[in-house]
Amino acid sequence: MTVANHADASGFALIEESASGMGNAFAGGAASAEDTSTLFFNPAGMTRLSGQQMSLVLHAIKPTVEFSNTASTAAPGRSLGNSGGDAGHWAAVPNLYYVAELSPKLRAGVGISSPFGLKTDYDSNWMGRFLAIKSDLKTININPSLAYKINDQWSVGAGLDAQYIEAMLTNAVYLTPAGFAQIKGNDWSVGYNLGVLYEMNPATRFGLAYRSDVRHKLEGDVTFSGGVPLANGPISAEMTLPETVSLSGFHQINEQWAVMADATWTRWSRFKELRIVRDSGALVSLTPENWKDTMRYAVGANYQATNKLKLRSGVAYDQSPVSDQYRTARIPDANRVWLTFGASYKLSQADSLDAGYAHIFVDNSSINSGTTGKLVGTYSNSVDILSVQYNHRF
Repeated sequence: MTVANHADASGFALIEESASGMGNAFAGGAASAEDTSTLFFNPAGMTRLSGQQMSLVLHAIKPTVEFSNTASTAAPGRSLGNSGGDAGHWAAVPNLYYVAELSPKLRAGVGISSPFGLKTDYDSNWMGRFLAIKSDLKTININPSLAYKINDQWSVGAGLDAQYIEAMLTNAVYLTPAGFAQIKGNDWSVGYNLGVLYEMNPATRFGLAYRSDVRHKLEGDVTFSGGVPLANGPISAEMTLPETVSLSGFHQINEQWAVMADATWTRWSRFKELRIVRDSGALVSLTPENWKDTMRYAVGANYQATNKLKLRSGVAYDQSPVSDQYRTARIPDANRVWLTFGASYKLSQADSLDAGYAHIFVDNSSINSGTTGKLVGTYSNSVDILSVQYNHRF
């Protein structure tokens, strides 16, 4: 129930939490601590910020998800259908962060972001319609946080994650008369995040950050249309969104150049199946997933071109949690490589702008799925992201 196709990061995660980080492919996310978005990547980094600061961020994301048929077969008595068109659609993802200096050693802040999501929508008569048509996932994560500077080298931080999730899935139903099923559900749950920042010297720092899993039980309804002889009614689905651990480094080489790197582990192996049941316990649908844990590696560099202008670049390799055996039409995921560019510009002492662009090269992948007709072919996918961010010091 909580599945959406082709988020920009592997699985259905959304890593875009800042435009400044986008320019570096989010390398050094837990160590850079350049603006208030550090609240998400490592709350301990807030100790590097002074006074009151805020950031408003908007990401425009366009995945391309295209299926090519090789040996698909139609369900008995049904036409094969078309290849589905481009199932990727534009999505807008906003972020908001605010950090305040409560004392020389203590900072408090709050972030609002969307760590999981995106949307795909195939043609309603495509050859995989009995597996998936529309998948739409939205999350809102409210993240109040505190950070404390122990001494000149060590800082620690912690935050609470109050997370809302809303999902919708649709597909065709292989019954007579033919029709469609729609499943909707939502839930609130909580998690937490922790971080440590070690500043070895003024030029070099390292960060270690942990975000906990968040365990949801979505509740909603299944509805059938087109005369399908099945009863509408309440349903539920349990879903644990995975924990992550990030280790990052940042080094200022000289006044002009800085480099950063990051390695992030995600425990996607929690996603073993997608099971949707009625309140009576009767099974509505069951999809084996059997995902595996993943690593994401990123490196980046900054160049201070002028007093006001900073240029950014980055590259990342992002493992997919999906194996060929368990790839589904709802999540035709594969390994990907990020190539990113960005810039920061100081408008004044109080205001600055960031912009970032990413193109994500996704490996071609194969699928052999389904029992009511077989979906057999390959996916050719990519993602483009444009991010902008406004920063203000009060």
